[in-house]
Amino acid sequence: MTGTEPNTTAAESAAIDSLDEQLVSAFPGRVVRKDLVHALKVGFNIPVYVLEYLLGKYCSTTDEVQIREGLDLVKQAIAERVVRPDQAELIKARLQRSRSMKLIDLVTVTFDEKDQGGKYWAALATAGLTKMHISEELVHKYERVLTGGVWSNVELTYDDTLVHGPVTRPFVLSRMQPIQIASAQLDEFLVARGAFTREQWVDVLLRTMGYEPTHPDFTWRRKLLFLLRLVPMVEKNFNLIELGPRETGKSFVFRELSPYAILLSGGQGSVADLFGWKHRKDKPGLVVRYDLVAFDEVAGSYFKNESEKQMFKGYMEQGSFSRGDDKGTISADAGIIFNGNIDGNVEAIARTTHLFTALPESVRNDTAFHDRWHAYLPGWEMPKLRPEHFTRHLGFIADYIAEIFHNELRRLNYTDLADQHFALGNHVGQRDRKAALRTVSGLVKLIHPDGKCSKEELGEYLSFGLELRRRVKEQLKRINPIEFSRVNLSFIDKETGEERFAECAELGAIRLIPEGPLPPGDIFSIGVDPNTDRVALFRIQAASMAGTGRFNLVGVTSKDIRESAKMAFDYLRANGRRVGLDRDFGSYDLNIQVMSPMHGRDTPDLGVAFFIAILSAMVGRNIGAGLVVLGQMSIHGVLSRIDNLADRLRIAMDSGANRVMIPTTNAADLGSIPSELLDKLRVEFFSDPMQAAFKALVEA
Repeated sequence: MTGTEPNTTAAESAAIDSLDEQLVSAFPGRVVRKDLVHALKVGFNIPVYVLEYLLGKYCSTTDEVQIREGLDLVKQAIAERVVRPDQAELIKARLQRSRSMKLIDLVTVTFDEKDQGGKYWAALATAGLTKMHISEELVHKYERVLTGGVWSNVELTYDDTLVHGPVTRPFVLSRMQPIQIASAQLDEFLVARGAFTREQWVDVLLRTMGYEPTHPDFTWRRKLLFLLRLVPMVEKNFNLIELGPRETGKSFVFRELSPYAILLSGGQGSVADLFGWKHRKDKPGLVVRYDLVAFDEVAGSYFKNESEKQMFKGYMEQGSFSRGDDKGTISADAGIIFNGNIDGNVEAIARTTHLFTALPESVRNDTAFHDRWHAYLPGWEMPKLRPEHFTRHLGFIADYIAEIFHNELRRLNYTDLADQHFALGNHVGQRDRKAALRTVSGLVKLIHPDGKCSKEELGEYLSFGLELRRRVKEQLKRINPIEFSRVNLSFIDKETGEERFAECAELGAIRLIPEGPLPPGDIFSIGVDPNTDRVALFRIQAASMAGTGRFNLVGVTSKDIRESAKMAFDYLRANGRRVGLDRDFGSYDLNIQVMSPMHGRDTPDLGVAFFIAILSAMVGRNIGAGLVVLGQMSIHGVLSRIDNLADRLRIAMDSGANRVMIPTTNAADLGSIPSELLDKLRVEFFSDPMQAAFKALVEA
């Protein structure tokens, strides 16, 4: 068995720095040069943690001579023992001839309880060998073979006298040595961690992931974002979504860093795969067998029916599920991770829709589904990875750090640390609290595994966690503005009383109503869909030009909207002289476009806004800055009282308005409006459409 030998000339040219020396001293035998991993990975198709096990065995040093000698041994071991999938029959033939063979492969074991009182069968994933005899002692010694398998050094033997039932089963897995660190003790890990500063330790973790933290592109914020990808490995039931451009390494750590993580390519994964087969104890679900289940390229995933989606929601919320069989309710610790690509300009997407649009249609606008995300990692902030972003220095052997994550750090709980110094603001709901504190707990486990960190550091992590959760809430607000209006997540310093609000950088791009005056004919209003009671922002843009009296309406043109626009136009044509408009309407064409940034489809409430937009376009006068005009009118200019005033005012405020005009008939409703809205909005009244126009138009 041979593989293509990689070019490893980089091994001689990597410079050892002080952090490397410090790491080797603190963790002897636990570290490996990461550039060697990348070089070997090109030539051999085995997981990174298997390569790193071999490199750690032979190359865990800073001595270049020993590294070169170790590389030769690693390549020899791989060439002799790692097989390709197309060599399965060759393996059988050689084993039959030699009667014994040593390989490196993924060992899995199944138990057939119906076979003569119970029989264990081993299989090798790459070599393609199945139905191999294996002793109960080996299975009980290495039980991971029953829960997803384990890469191992194995010795196979051939004995054609072994007959099982009517079939000869000559292959025997007689010995195995799992490829994993013999011991990964938390106590020694914590002692060694104490030799590093916070910044040094973060750089060690980044190098363990394969990146070079000293590159200028790796700012402190980006380092934290990269570490966020590790949080599901140390924090139970942590649900993370990352959407962003391609080539930013979204899925790498979930595929290569830990045998306790599984990446489902293409975003596929049935309910049976995730939660187990009904009435099959030998088919446990992935969420039971792994610490996390990551979906790559989620734009291609789907849910066959509503019940499947409900099972997802229930598990993401509670960490348990039931298949409706005799197993009852099953608890599991695996987090759910969605990775996907956002195509196009993020600011444009944020301005016109929401940042879940890359997800499959079945969940794209499902607020109950998205409310289960603990953190939304802004993938658009991550650098597109280039060769210089990858480290040529030392980092932890992947299987060692994976054992620390799985066996030691996951059992710790630091969600209560922030309560010592901080209280959460009144917009932080129970799900928000759980999400932010789990992020804090995960970062503390990674950076301060002994749980000892300063108040300032905790405040930084809490602000970060609230921001990641607020990004989820902001998208929910775009989908359902009323239910998810409370998005100003904050925390309060118990000692000083200072309140700090979480900010999302892209929120500046989400401001829907511009700050300055709008051009003639451009106005905002808020309507309620009579079919769904959904409140949405609408933008009307009118233009008047010489023509033959045509009236053209495009964009959102439901029956109610068309009628409101025509009514406003007819009222202006009948009463234009009252405002000095003496032109012949038959000599002009009027074009009106109706848009809804919140995807509103219908409303009967835009009459006054249409009237002001048309008048503004005809006289060439700008419309006031930050203005929203509410109200409907009849063909004679009679105003109607508007409903859902508080909901409309909240959407106006969240969209960037600072001034709202409403009919005088709604004056009595102000007593029931929350003070937070009245503090931020200037509410003005009008008693007829003409008065509304005078107040809305900017002086020439």
